[in-house]
Amino acid sequence: MIQNYFKIAWRNLLRNRAFSAINIAGLAIGLASCMLISLYVIDELSFDRFHEKADRIVRVVFKGSMQGGKFNEAHVMPPTAAALKADYPEVLDATRLRQGGSPIISIDDQLFTDNKMAFVDPNFFQVFTLPFAHGNSKTALADPNAIVISEALARKFFGDKNPVGQLLTFKGSRDKARIAGVFKDIPRNSHFRFDIFASLINSGEAKSTSWMQSEFFTYLVLPEGYDYKKLEAKLPATVRKYMGPQVENAFGMSFDEFEKKGNMIGLRLQRLTDIHLHSDFQYDLGDNGDVRYVYIFGAVATIMLIIACINFMNLSTASSSKRAKEIGVRKVMGSEKRELIWQFLTESTLVTFLAMTIALVTAIIALPLFNQLADKNLRIDLQTLPALCLYFVLFGLFVGLFAGSYPAFFLASFKPIAVLKGNISSGFSRNSASFSMRSALVVFQFCVSIVLIIGTMVVYNQLRFIQNKKLGYDKSQVLVLPDTWALGKNQEAFKEEMLADSRIAQVSSSGYLPAGPSYNNNYSIYPEAKSTELVKTLRYDVDFDYIPTLGMHILEGRNFSREFGTDSSAIIINQTAARMLGWKEGALNHTVSNSDNAGKRSTYVVIGVVEDFHFRSFHEPITPLVMVLGKGSGTTIAKIKTNDIPALISSLEKKWNAFKPDLPFTYSFLDDRFNETYKAEQKTGKILGLFAGLTIFVACLGLFGLATFTAEQRTKEIGVRKVLGASVPGIVALLSKDFLKLVGIALVLAAPLAWWLMDKWLQDFAYRADIAWWMFVLAGALSVVIALFTVSFQSVKAALMNPVKSLKSE
Repeated sequence: MIQNYFKIAWRNLLRNRAFSAINIAGLAIGLASCMLISLYVIDELSFDRFHEKADRIVRVVFKGSMQGGKFNEAHVMPPTAAALKADYPEVLDATRLRQGGSPIISIDDQLFTDNKMAFVDPNFFQVFTLPFAHGNSKTALADPNAIVISEALARKFFGDKNPVGQLLTFKGSRDKARIAGVFKDIPRNSHFRFDIFASLINSGEAKSTSWMQSEFFTYLVLPEGYDYKKLEAKLPATVRKYMGPQVENAFGMSFDEFEKKGNMIGLRLQRLTDIHLHSDFQYDLGDNGDVRYVYIFGAVATIMLIIACINFMNLSTASSSKRAKEIGVRKVMGSEKRELIWQFLTESTLVTFLAMTIALVTAIIALPLFNQLADKNLRIDLQTLPALCLYFVLFGLFVGLFAGSYPAFFLASFKPIAVLKGNISSGFSRNSASFSMRSALVVFQFCVSIVLIIGTMVVYNQLRFIQNKKLGYDKSQVLVLPDTWALGKNQEAFKEEMLADSRIAQVSSSGYLPAGPSYNNNYSIYPEAKSTELVKTLRYDVDFDYIPTLGMHILEGRNFSREFGTDSSAIIINQTAARMLGWKEGALNHTVSNSDNAGKRSTYVVIGVVEDFHFRSFHEPITPLVMVLGKGSGTTIAKIKTNDIPALISSLEKKWNAFKPDLPFTYSFLDDRFNETYKAEQKTGKILGLFAGLTIFVACLGLFGLATFTAEQRTKEIGVRKVLGASVPGIVALLSKDFLKLVGIALVLAAPLAWWLMDKWLQDFAYRADIAWWMFVLAGALSVVIALFTVSFQSVKAALMNPVKSLKSE
């Protein structure tokens, strides 16, 4: 019997090739889209779950607020790990990590760069599951000069040889490092990825007892099933115990007085598995994701699948009139309704598996493009294939039964006497209800499409707002050379050679940049020696040329000048800092002070107020900032004035190489660094735009199915109208208006939903564009035009039919 079902199903597909192709194509697009987004969602949710103790590890983070801004940092103070382990028995183990940059490594007179390094405690590999290919993970970092490297780095340095015991030389260090182990490459779904781990045993900073400086990423191992919130509730006492005396020493007031001023500082805990999707911390170890986008793309995948199934239902019922007599004859010959239902479910399952096969091939082909859009490295390989095949079978059965259930029961409900007489309309049970059902499904499809169209427009409108908003500095034609520290004593000579080039207008040295990766710090000041009136700021160490090079504007006073020897104790503040300090006007010649951890005070005279500029992303409001004269930096910034960028870069590279530094010449542009800040929003806009287009296309297939069904139902009516003198445009308008009503209803439903969703998304920006009315008009007009074009094809075909054939009795 089952074999017979499949044989009839296959014959029916071949008999209606065009319709079957449309049906399979719509389902395949929906399934392929769902498959790709599912890979993305699964990858995002998998971060850090490969560690054996993943559900027991928490990270200690630093949160707080002071007048002028908030503390929201992923790293904490050096003694935090030891203090928590000593004070709380539920802390079974604690380990730390400190970033070590990208050192220059020398092996047999060869120099290697771009290898990320971190310093960790010796027990790091007992907390995190990073299997070793060579060496003993438990003792590898017991030696102060020991390091462990990744398999990829071992192959790069030593080929296929076991490198354990080999010595490496780090540029600038007298001691050689001994390779004590090789760990297997860290998976991509990890919140940290390093090539080298070195021991913290000899680090002076690691032994520091200061609770007023941070930079140590600290992780705790808790008992199985323990609620980390219980430990978090005890941490305020720890902060008061250890940090309180140091706060009093630095700021001249007790911890209670500090808090009474409205200040708040404290430690919090974050689960390891939450780091990637639930982090908004500064100074984190990498670019984290955002759980909101997982929800958004997960919803898009689900909706795409639902729309594909809806199309299947619409197209199947639209073709039902062609099989009405077949069903009538089967019922007369004794076929039961149950058998007909199984027949049509078999057909839907067959179509689904054909669509799944096409979807799988499409997903594999489209995966590189999707990886580029989503900034991922997703793969379908031999390791994932068994699970994918199981998913393939189960998913195919589910979709086949789900999508085919409505057409199966619908088609099996035909009344045999009515359909054999040619009265197809009366052959449907509850005909008006079934038509309303299909209309509702079309409304749902276009409602989703309109929401995605409006969402895409809002995202791109916000990105355009960011690009066009006044930043307070000029990011155009600003060249950034990040590694000029490698020139050593020749850095100033290189800068002079740059200034001698007529294509370069200004040159400055500072690691503090208003866009992209930048030096950061926490700095607190107070006005006129009033130490209890602390204001949190960011401090920029700059040179004399920094402000003119970046095109910033001095509103009051002047820039730093070589003509004033006292400028070493001068300070320039931004407008927000002046306002926070109580000087809305007349900030010049006031003094501000800063106290270090030991309570030593430094006092500066305000010589200028710079116009507020955006030195963080548009997600954050502008906060107080101060500028002081620094001692120089390893980053060089140049304002250029030429359109022949390649020639200038080539010239600078030759000058760089003439000094024979250990690092290759690297550069970037400030506007590119600015755009990189909004990579997540750009990615979201591209993915939403892509799936909005696919959703509209699949929805149009459903609309085509409904138009086909309606035209076949009204064939005789159209013939009568044409005999009585109705024109082709009039008939097209008659058949189209009902569908345009459906699109209109979809727009009415979609508009408030789209506004609510995108308003929630925009709330994450401190500076945002408005949701304009024209977006809804444009989305509606676009939907109407697309729907009209889709329906008109079938309407014109029906209107041009010979009325004699339409009225001829069967």
